[in-house]
Amino acid sequence: MKLRYWPYDLPFVYPFTISRGTKTHQPTLIVELEHMGIKGYGEAPAIPYYNITVEKMIADIEAKRQFIEKYAFTEPERYWHYLHHLIPQDNFLVCALDIAAWDIYGKMRNQPLYKLWGSDPQTSPLTDYTIGIDTLGNMLRKIDENPWPIYKIKLGTPEDIRIIRAIREKTSARIRVDANAGWSLDDARKLIVQLKELDIELIEQPLPADKWDEMKELYSISNIPLIADESCATENDVEKCRNYFHGINIKLTKCGGITPARRMIASAKKLGLQVMIGCMNETSIGSAAIIHLLPGIDYADADGPKLLAQDVATGLNYNEGRVKMSEKPGLGIEFHPLS
Repeated sequence: MKLRYWPYDLPFVYPFTISRGTKTHQPTLIVELEHMGIKGYGEAPAIPYYNITVEKMIADIEAKRQFIEKYAFTEPERYWHYLHHLIPQDNFLVCALDIAAWDIYGKMRNQPLYKLWGSDPQTSPLTDYTIGIDTLGNMLRKIDENPWPIYKIKLGTPEDIRIIRAIREKTSARIRVDANAGWSLDDARKLIVQLKELDIELIEQPLPADKWDEMKELYSISNIPLIADESCATENDVEKCRNYFHGINIKLTKCGGITPARRMIASAKKLGLQVMIGCMNETSIGSAAIIHLLPGIDYADADGPKLLAQDVATGLNYNEGRVKMSEKPGLGIEFHPLS
């Protein structure tokens, strides 16, 4: 293996605000692995909430570079297990390397990843488009500027119901809400009743991730599907979510890449949990990995390239919620380094 990387600080189209704060740029790390002349690409956005920075990922690369590069690559699952033990405290970096390994593997076999897995893209759900917290006028303007069949609305403010009522008056599109752990149990009890009247499709992570007893109570009374995000970071969390949530949101960066995400999907389905695959504002590189995993799941949140003002790759075509992949092998993307 040969390893290269590129750190970027990519601007958002709009400032991106959730219940935990605002950012105008998304720091991310793009990696390239080369094996026998075949290059594969992966990505890991940096998320301070999880104590992961681009600088930390680069430090981990340089500390373990010789071991990352010396591996005799045959197939991605074995490489993932090697990386998982080599870099146990940095799932984000493992994710980037795992995606790159799958890109190589698909190219070695001259097939897109979804074909390697026997998946049918026609069974992929539409992806939502995310509207971050903002003034009500700006949130409505973003909907005008981005017509879409499904919106994910970030909440966690004193004006949550006013926001959703105004959005519902403006659009008949499906609406999902994401509190990013920003509600109390009392807030959630009251809001769920009103949100049901406003035809909300699902609620993502209503309570803080450590409030399991309160989540159990909310689950018992909710007539809107509750989807775990912060409560379901890795494979070990999937079974914990049963009887506390109706479904889970799998983030590749948090769980460590494509390899564990595929296992999480299988585990969730066995447990009767609904499955969403979500993004962390990835470019088309990380988003392509998500798109290949979408066939047969319930919900998609893969709008990262639509939220960023700059992209570093081509190969995905968004058309009002439907994402068309190229038929090129591997991820099906072309990396274009920014100057």
